[in-house]
Amino acid sequence: MHRGKGMKFVGDSRVPAERKPNIPKDYSEFPGKTEAFWPNFLLKEWMVGAVFLIGYLILTIVHESPLEKKADPTDAGYIPLPDWYFLFLYQLLKYKYAAGDYVLIGTVIIPGLAFGALMLAPFLDKGLERRPSKRPIATGLMLLGLISVTYLTWESVVTHDWEKAKTQGKIVDVSFDENDPGYKIYQKQSCVGCHGNTLSGGASGPSLVGTGLKPEEIMKIAKEGKPPAMPPNAFKGSDKELKQLAEFISKLEKK
Repeated sequence: MHRGKGMKFVGDSRVPAERKPNIPKDYSEFPGKTEAFWPNFLLKEWMVGAVFLIGYLILTIVHESPLEKKADPTDAGYIPLPDWYFLFLYQLLKYKYAAGDYVLIGTVIIPGLAFGALMLAPFLDKGLERRPSKRPIATGLMLLGLISVTYLTWESVVTHDWEKAKTQGKIVDVSFDENDPGYKIYQKQSCVGCHGNTLSGGASGPSLVGTGLKPEEIMKIAKEGKPPAMPPNAFKGSDKELKQLAEFISKLEKK
């Protein structure tokens, strides 16, 4: 409605006086600067994602997974190691007041305080400055977290026995009859705790597979021991059972 000197009246100030048709902008006006989300941009994203997915699948085929031997619940000496991004927490649990009777502190309280502080950093420091030197609280919390995680990860890597870890995780296929009388005797003895359920090595004992020892030599070691880890008189049983056990071990060979 037009009244007076070109004045325009509308029923609602939020409604423009002149409505333009809702026609999508012609993106050819801005070559190389913008494009339609569908299908142009989304198609490019899918193509890039497909390339990375195919590359990842090829890598999984070319490089086999670094699998270790089958878990042995009788191996009390196995040292597990988490993935690299959890090494700092793994190292934290080695300290006196974060393990044992204080394990709750190392697993809940300390990590909770650390991650909670990082989550609250934007609320504790609401400054508009973008320079780190002008944001002391946020910058300090971030640096403290970064230094702590880096140090604990590094400490975990340098103190871990990688050679022993490689040995304890090595897959050793052993071929033997689990119904053999010698193996039944072996399971009843304390040998299992040191040499493992599959006789391929455990907490403190070496592998008993492919030793090349004769039954008489094995019987002598069982009675007299073998320093430093094998104590004397470790076998508790009759001479007949010891002979059966020695013959069983002397026949063990790797697949």
